[in-house]
Amino acid sequence: MDLVVRTEHGAVRGTVDGEISAFKGIPYAAPLDGPRRFQAPVAPERWVGVRDASAFSASVPQPAIMPGVPPLWNPGDGTDCLSLNIWTPDLGGGLPVMVWIHGGAYLGGATDSPAYDGTRLASGGVVVVTVNYRVGYEGFGWVADAPANRGILDQLAALRWVRENIAAFGGDPGNVTIFGESAGATSVAALVAGSAGQGLFRRGIAQSLGSLFCGEDEARKIGELITGGLGVPATAEALGAVPSEAIHAAQTPVMREMDADRAAWTNSTAYAVVLDGEVLSELPWVALRSGAARDVDLISGYNTDEAKMFTIGLPAEAKDPAAMAQGLRLAPSVVDEYRVGYPGIEDAELFTAMLSDQLFRMPSTWLAEGQAAAGGRSYLYEFSWPAPSLGGVLGACHGLDVPFTFGVAESEITASMFGDVVPPDFEELSGELRKAWVSFATIGDPGWPAYTAADRSARIWNAPPTVVADPIKPSREIWQHRFAA
Repeated sequence: MDLVVRTEHGAVRGTVDGEISAFKGIPYAAPLDGPRRFQAPVAPERWVGVRDASAFSASVPQPAIMPGVPPLWNPGDGTDCLSLNIWTPDLGGGLPVMVWIHGGAYLGGATDSPAYDGTRLASGGVVVVTVNYRVGYEGFGWVADAPANRGILDQLAALRWVRENIAAFGGDPGNVTIFGESAGATSVAALVAGSAGQGLFRRGIAQSLGSLFCGEDEARKIGELITGGLGVPATAEALGAVPSEAIHAAQTPVMREMDADRAAWTNSTAYAVVLDGEVLSELPWVALRSGAARDVDLISGYNTDEAKMFTIGLPAEAKDPAAMAQGLRLAPSVVDEYRVGYPGIEDAELFTAMLSDQLFRMPSTWLAEGQAAAGGRSYLYEFSWPAPSLGGVLGACHGLDVPFTFGVAESEITASMFGDVVPPDFEELSGELRKAWVSFATIGDPGWPAYTAADRSARIWNAPPTVVADPIKPSREIWQHRFAA
């Protein structure tokens, strides 16, 4: 079958696998050459003839961030990397569209990972789109003569491309759901809270919304620390002449410095969504409380043991709840409040729970709560299925939900979480989650009660799934002052 589809910028030829057609590496913005690496995205040039869309594009510049995993980007890789990929079950279908925004702490990530293969999700009756966007300094570092949040501007450019072109791939441009995990969920929250009025999407799913937001002053201070190490002014022209790998090397000591003094910084890494007054003016849950996206249907949720992925390797003496409270700028009395709320919890578990709350569980809960407070429709979930590898010590850790979302049982993610054998209940739970996500993308209802202040219903994703009220009530009440502020 000759799978040729015409887009606004030229024709593309995809591939077919069973009932799913795939189109990969389609540019939605121009290559990142020179100063353009640090400027707002611009439209790609039109091409003549038919462009091959059978393979992913190069990844955006980034350092290797997962030990033992081959780097996603290498110096010398192509600059035509602001691309998207499409999986569709019906080129003439008018189907709901789901646009995936990957995670990676705004330091890395790419759509060519097997973990993000859209084949099985698309087979449920949706068009799946995955998007490359700028990360690191190119995407989120401070530049004196360029806009902040260029990675989010990339995502907006990709969504505009979807609006103008997705009908040709069987998608309904009026029924788009954005979804993402970790930094991708942070992006979803930023887009919902700051760009709902642009009409580029109808629904959003934020999986493990990361606490990755900072003010302009902090972004500039971090940027000056990094560019100071490079010895160049923070302009698009000057930075455009610096190899990406040199910037990666310069950011590493700055990140170590930030990690050593957590209480001195709002953000936990070098890069975050900047509250710049353009992409986003205030924290997403604050904006939602004011009705910024009342007409956008929203799912948000977290994994039970988010931070175990980050704390499992720490020595026992480092897991000090009092030190964690200080680092999170919480009152010392909070440690006792946690112990009352979670009777019998040991210090190491308490340390991890506090970090899980700050990084993911509270922002995810606040997003649902903020949307509900404004009269919008929101749904909360907790993913509690425990990873079986390493004797189960990871629990329901950060990122564990991603294989279930895409129905991909073998990837770099599952290698560390599943071990050598696919768990027997993977298929059933993945099928239930994908069914809920597709239902939500189609009609706005994932199959469990909406979140309200009266009962705080939440889906618990385990085998079998259940519904409970206010699943982490002690944590929510401890952190309520941050939500209400």
